[in-house]
Amino acid sequence: MRPVGVVPFGEVDVIVLKTVAAHILGYLQIAAEIAPPLEYPGYAYDNKRLQYDAGAILKTFESVSFHGYTKVIGILDADLFVPILTYVFGEARQGGKCALISLHRLKRNPDGSEASPPVLFERVAKVALHELGHLFNLIHCEDERCLMHFSGGIR
Repeated sequence: MRPVGVVPFGEVDVIVLKTVAAHILGYLQIAAEIAPPLEYPGYAYDNKRLQYDAGAILKTFESVSFHGYTKVIGILDADLFVPILTYVFGEARQGGKCALISLHRLKRNPDGSEASPPVLFERVAKVALHELGHLFNLIHCEDERCLMHFSGGIR
């Protein structure tokens, strides 16, 4: 199987990128490679919501040619939304090729304090594996212990 591409949008800490790649290999036994960065998606900023439209970014991301990868995960530090939700940690189309992960809310604890690096890395890895699950046609699970359970907030 071809590797999964891990693509930063703008500047993303290389440790975050390596954490995602390592968890993909470790849990899914699929190689993952860090790809060159893409331009930060300023075009998707919504002035009313003061957030970035995940659907608009994903649509553009899916139009990029990623021939060497089986699936691709884009990582950015932007507050993402979809019209029916206040925010999302990530976004993917069921069975699609590309997914997005937002670091914006993963970097903070419920009380507003900054998450420690180990906590951030764990959160990012879980969201990455969750979104990859959607790309590989997994749906949400009702079991709260399952990685594919819908998460509406940070714990």
